Amino acid sequence: MKGRLFLIHWNAHEADGLAAPLRGDGWDVEIESSDGASAGKAILANPPVAAVIYLTRLPSHGRETARYLRSLKAARNLPIIFVDGKEEAIEKTRAKVPDAIYTSSAELSKVLAQLPSVGAETLH
Repeated sequence: MKGRLFLIHWNAHEADGLAAPLRGDGWDVEIESSDGASAGKAILANPPVAAVIYLTRLPSHGRETARYLRSLKAARNLPIIFVDGKEEAIEKTRAKVPDAIYTSSAELSKVLAQLPSVGAETLH
């Protein structure tokens, strides 16, 4: 197992489909598709290697979830990876979460390969 990822996407069925290739690549993937605060609590309870947030559905929700995570002292150093989305959504998100990683679905596995495969010990 490469490590644990927390995937956030605002449609449960689509989220399952997005998690499948990650699981196939050896990642343990937890999904949240309905509530950003629940995502934050779950991330704090069992810190992942990274939070992967898709901007293809309700990008404002993904942005606000990332800002919430950045407001939590224990999650400030958590890598947040935004995936896909329309150019306007990406620009707005970059303005509010400039330290995040931005990539496409096609490049996500390469980005993840560059992350350290650790979880709880990276969050303090």
